[in-house]
Order: sequence, then structure tokens, then C-alpha cells
Amino acid sequence: MSEALMSKGRVVLAGGSGFLGRALAMEFRRAGYEPVVLTRRVRKSLECVRQVVWDGRSVGAWARELEGAAAVVNLAGRSVDCRHTPKHRREIVESRLSPVKALGEAISMCEVPPPVFVQAASLAIYGDAGRRVCDESAPAGRGFPAEVCLRWERAFDSLDLPGTRKVLLRIGFVLGRDGGALPRLARLARLCLGGTTGEGHQYISWLHVRDFCRLVLWCVERPEAAGVFNATGPCPVTNAEFMCELRCALRRPWTPRVPAWLVRLGAFLMRTEPGLALEGRRCLPERLVESHFKFIYTNLESALADLLTEVRVEKAESESEAPARARLSLESPKAALQSPKAAPGR
Repeated sequence: MSEALMSKGRVVLAGGSGFLGRALAMEFRRAGYEPVVLTRRVRKSLECVRQVVWDGRSVGAWARELEGAAAVVNLAGRSVDCRHTPKHRREIVESRLSPVKALGEAISMCEVPPPVFVQAASLAIYGDAGRRVCDESAPAGRGFPAEVCLRWERAFDSLDLPGTRKVLLRIGFVLGRDGGALPRLARLARLCLGGTTGEGHQYISWLHVRDFCRLVLWCVERPEAAGVFNATGPCPVTNAEFMCELRCALRRPWTPRVPAWLVRLGAFLMRTEPGLALEGRRCLPERLVESHFKFIYTNLESALADLLTEVRVEKAESESEAPARARLSLESPKAALQSPKAAPGR
């Protein structure tokens, strides 16, 4: 019997070729589902997952994948890590609203629609909230990111899908070793450039990528999961606390604070927005806690240790094996053949 027939069903990951999509595809495979990624172009990084090309705007042949699917998860949206010029702002908005509309139309045309539609959103809807605690009932903030999120959520809310349960996840700062912002921050910290950003009072609402994947799977498999959830861990920290923990995890010394004016200058040179580093929000997953979702990683120290220690161990093992390989290459052919290490083809 084929893997597809033995699976729990097909899960369609729209915009699933990025960091979070790749992690989710592996999570659903482990859970017994058949992940299918809707992507604008086929990626080599997803060779083990079936990919279907779509344009993210109009209903096409890709819509057949939704018929009888177990779930749809929409992660599509242009990165906000850029200068928010008028052109980029239009792209950011369009890349979020159009896929929601296209997926909604495709689901409404299904004879057997997917029973659940999980839509990615962002905690940025709360704006630069300072020390204010934001649960799912907190009001929206101000500024371009919050306005985008409002339009994004309204587009999802407007979908009339009576046969499909709708879940909206306001995603926080997801920590992973294979993508997102953590590898970049770790590189800076290794170069002793991992100081507090600005005053360091801005909050970071973080979530380990493992818990993010478990959360999406939980939303798919729990019929009672519906509505808005803050997809973040229960213990947000300030930027100062985060950078301190990061330096400790990487065994780097204290690093001077990076003043706000220097952050703005660096953001200009890197063609991005300083607000991504200088603004923050203190969010709590109130509804997830009430629904008894269990996080694996609630402590930032343990989360960073899991994501960064393994990298250090692998590097150390690789370095320790190098002298052994060098010694082996100097042995006689007979000795090399007698050594079990000389059989790489087995």
C-alpha cells in the first residue's frame, strides 16, 4: 500500500517553502500525514515533499489538492524584513490578502472541503506595546505592521466556509536553527556584536520551532480549536534578557549596548526597518493555556541550549575526527584495509 494511502490524509501548506513551512512539512510527515506544499517555484530544499506550483492570487490546477484534504495551513506572505517603501508596502499587503482570498475561493468550490483552515498571522497586530501585556483580547496597535495585520485578519474572517473550521495564529518570534532571525543573531553574538539593542526594554515574545509545529498539529487535530490564538510561548523576555541569554548560550563575554541611533544607521545600510529591532510586544498565549496546550520549552535558556548546543557539539566532533582521518590517510594500504574506518561504502 502506498504512503499516501496509509497516511492520515493530505495537509496542504500554502507558502510552505520557507523556514516554518519546511519544519511543518516534516512535523506532519512524522505525524502520519502527507504534506503538499503550494509554492511559486519548486525548491530543492523540499525534495522529499511533494510541491505544487501556484501563483498565490488565482484559483488554478493547484486547487485540486484541497479536495478531500485533511487540512489547509496558509503561511504565505512576503517578508517584512525590508525597507517599507511604498512599493514594498503594496507587496507586503498583496502577498497576504491575495492568498487568503484564493484559498477561500478554492475551498468553497470543494465537494469535500478540508475540515480545518489554519491561517498564519502575526503578533505585530498589537503594535509597539511596551510593557503592556497582550492576550488575544488586547486591542490592535498603531503603525503600518498593525494595519497590515488588521487587513490580513479581516480578509480571513470574511471567508464564508460553513464546512471548515477556521483557526488564526498570531505568530511570535519563532526560534529555530534552520531559519528565521536566530541564526543571524547568533552570528552577531559570536562576533561579540550581540549587545542589548537600544534601551533593551522592548519585549520579545518567543516560541521554539518545535512547539510551533506541535501547536499547528494540535490545531488541526483538535476539533475544539477555533478562533484566534497567540502562537507564542508563556514567558516573553526583554531584548536585554534575550541577548544576555544568547551570549551565555554561545559562551560569549559581555558586549556593549548598541544605541538606538546606531541601530537606525545599521538598518538603513542593511535596507531594513529599525522598528523590527527597536519595537516589541509582551504577549501571552492565554487561550492556549486555557485549552491545556503543553509547551515543551517555556524557559529561554533551555530553548537556546537545545538549538545552539547541538551545533557546537557537531562542530567539535567534526574537528576531533579530522586528526583521526589524517592519521588514517598515512597508514599503509594494508593497515587501512584492516581498519573498520576504511569501509565508507558499507
